[in-house]
Amino acid sequence: MLALDACLGVDGLPQSATGQVSLFTGANAPALLGDHLSAYPNAKLKALIDRDNLLLHAVRAGRRATFANAYTPEYFAAVAGGKLRHSATTLCVLSAGLRFRMLADLLAGQALFWDITNEHLRERPGYQHVPYVAPQEAGRRLARLAQCHALVLYECFQPDVIGHTKDMDRALAHLQELDEFIAGCAGDLPQGATLLLCSDHGNLEDLSTGAHTRNPVPLIAIGPAAASFASCQAITDVAPAIYSLLEGMVTTGEVKG
Repeated sequence: MLALDACLGVDGLPQSATGQVSLFTGANAPALLGDHLSAYPNAKLKALIDRDNLLLHAVRAGRRATFANAYTPEYFAAVAGGKLRHSATTLCVLSAGLRFRMLADLLAGQALFWDITNEHLRERPGYQHVPYVAPQEAGRRLARLAQCHALVLYECFQPDVIGHTKDMDRALAHLQELDEFIAGCAGDLPQGATLLLCSDHGNLEDLSTGAHTRNPVPLIAIGPAAASFASCQAITDVAPAIYSLLEGMVTTGEVKG
């Protein structure tokens, strides 16, 4: 367990677009822009993603990779209509040429919604039939995806959503969910798999503000490849460590993560 720098030498509060691109590519996105960019990557950040990212690197190394998050048809319709833009994770999937997991995958237990339990999805019209998934079971489902993939990426931005509300009760409830989710995943990992948990910026740890923070972010690694991350000091160090593991799989056999 380490504390990583998410500020990357740039003044101001770390934000999602530059933070996620830095985490997924290893490039210092805020330094490239001279600022922290919120929400969605711009053209310069998209170019970084297209050059290299976790999912694309795995595919180039000949390894099976997947993004575990489930999408809805409404999401793609909103993007096509100009109401939404793709996030960094979605752009990583597109650059790697991977398929998007959809509602059918979610119902089959082969994908997760971004909030872990499906509660936000169930609140939408037309999705009340989607069952609630207990956090520990969601963790086990994520672990099962590592049985047939060398790299599984999952994004949960519920901590960020709750952090902006400054609601302590919601924060504590979600941390309990997150604990159970991690326990379910770590307890069901296939042999040789490593679980890595990291954030792109601070927020939930300080509810005195509804904004992001300049605090270090946690990195937790559980499994046989955990020591590969021991020297990480900033979020830009995470992707290169994963790249090395992916490349090492080719000659030493798969160490899933």
